[in-house]
Amino acid sequence: MALGMHDTGSSRAGTLEPDLDRDGVAKAYGRWAPVYDLVFGPVFAQGRTLAAAAAERVGGRILEVGVGTGLSLPAYRHARSIVGIDISAPMLEKARQRVARLRLRNVERLAVMDAEHLDFPDDSFDVVVAQYVVTAVPDPEAALDEFARVLRPGGEIVITTRIGAEAGLRRAVERALMPVTSRLGWRTEFAWHRYATWATGAPVELVERRALPPLGHFSLLRLRKRAA
Repeated sequence: MALGMHDTGSSRAGTLEPDLDRDGVAKAYGRWAPVYDLVFGPVFAQGRTLAAAAAERVGGRILEVGVGTGLSLPAYRHARSIVGIDISAPMLEKARQRVARLRLRNVERLAVMDAEHLDFPDDSFDVVVAQYVVTAVPDPEAALDEFARVLRPGGEIVITTRIGAEAGLRRAVERALMPVTSRLGWRTEFAWHRYATWATGAPVELVERRALPPLGHFSLLRLRKRAA
């Protein structure tokens, strides 16, 4: 999968799931902040570990988009510099407390920021990590465009994500659940073709797609940015 940035309007056309509202997502995760570690910490532990390991194999300066309460920050033991952003200020406050408590000196900055509008220059990072966040932004393709923009050529985008079903009963269930899960702050329906369509017009190549437990509904994706 490869090649230069594109107008993603065609990949968004005909999207069936209800739109997520940016302010609504921020408020939803603000409500999750006090219990997020307890509810989601164990569930996503393996994905966080694998994503951090993949990022550290590339090394250099790492941007984690959707850093949340900072659960994954201690896993970057050898990273030179980490920047974490999130749409939710209450989640980031938990992350700041974690950084102080664990004395994570390689955390360069934590900031409230929209994944669709990253406040960084082009080619700023060696790795962009997005853990369980792509399906929680209103315009996923716009966020993916931003990940590619701020990544240096040769760097990698590391994503852990839920892959929705393309057809059948599971797809029907995912579509039926969307009105509920959108209020909680994420999509259930987000099929692989959304990533594949975006990647065909972006300056990236897919280097790994690995199913994660349980049941393979989540995946680890690695996309490398090609040289200009």
